Amino acid sequence: MNIKGLSKVYEERTVLNIESLLFESNKLYGIIGPNGAGKSTLLRIISGIEQNTSGEIYYNRCILNEQISKLITFMSQRHYLLKTSVFNNIAYPLKIRKQSKKTIESKVNEIMMELQLFDLRDQLATSLSGGEAQKVALARALIFEPQLLLLDEPTANIDPNSMKLIEKVILKRNNEKKGTTIMITHNMSQARRLCDEVIFMNKGEIEVKKGEKHILV
Repeated sequence: MNIKGLSKVYEERTVLNIESLLFESNKLYGIIGPNGAGKSTLLRIISGIEQNTSGEIYYNRCILNEQISKLITFMSQRHYLLKTSVFNNIAYPLKIRKQSKKTIESKVNEIMMELQLFDLRDQLATSLSGGEAQKVALARALIFEPQLLLLDEPTANIDPNSMKLIEKVILKRNNEKKGTTIMITHNMSQARRLCDEVIFMNKGEIEVKKGEKHILV
């Protein structure tokens, strides 16, 4: 994915100004920076949730469009879980893609086992703890195997065990080369552990882009 001349302006205030940024396939990228740096705005624009003011985003040399957006999933800081069971929440992306019941059952059961959610499959998702809800949100984001996974602080404000498990699943996806992942984090240690490259943003701009060996040293 290649970003060129991307900007976002709110009421005459520029919150995002990226001249050029390249994300290579099958890599895990971390984005760090202070609050208000434009990190979440960048992911929302890439996902199509928010419109940019100017600039272009290219995916596989094509301008990002509605068809390409179907290959992307965005997990925001808020879970936005449906008022239904854990199973139905995770299955939702497959249902709207008209997957067979057998396929849905198999895929959902597999990812619930991986994220230690199987015993909660019939529980109301909106009644879960923070760590449990975060795992459900991640499972729902991963279930249709997106080519581009956007994560906005996926381990913020959760218990250590849930954080460790979520990190393991994210790293497994990256190691299996199942697509590109871009993850916002305020945890510098986490960025060092997980990411192939780390991007530092400040005041809407890219200040540093480093490979793993040079991260935060």
